[in-house]
Amino acid sequence: MKQTLAIIKPDAVQRNLTGRILAHLEEAGFRIRAIRSIRLTDAQAREFYRVHSERPFYGSLVQFMTSGPVFPVLLERDDAIPTLRRTIGATDPAEAEEGTVRALFAESKERNSIHASDSPENAAQEIRFFFAGADELNAG
Repeated sequence: MKQTLAIIKPDAVQRNLTGRILAHLEEAGFRIRAIRSIRLTDAQAREFYRVHSERPFYGSLVQFMTSGPVFPVLLERDDAIPTLRRTIGATDPAEAEEGTVRALFAESKERNSIHASDSPENAAQEIRFFFAGADELNAG
C-alpha cells in the first residue's frame, strides 16, 4: 500500500462538501489513514506552496488557502498518487473528466475543491507537513 495526501480546500468546506468528497475518495478505493481540520496561517500556506512562489498566482493561492478551514487527509491504496490524481481530475474543472471530484464539485480553476500530491517525494513531504509522526501510521 502507498500513501498520499489530499487537502479538501476552503471552498469545498464552506459549501459542506467534505463528507461527499471523502465518500468519493473511499468509493475510489482509498483508505483514510488520518484526517484533521486546520485553518492555515499565512506563514504555513506560504511554506506549503513555496514551490509556486515565483508564479503569478502564488499570492492569491495563499490568500485562498487561508480563507477558511481545510481538511488534510492521509490516504492509502495501491498506486495511491496516480490514482488520486485521476480521481480528482484536471485542475480546471472545465477540463476535468466526468465523475472526478473537480468535475463534480469545483467552482473554478482557482476554487477547485481539492489538492493532491503529485509525486512520491511531494507526498512524503506534504504528509510530514500535516501529520508529524505519520511514519507510525505505516505500521497498522
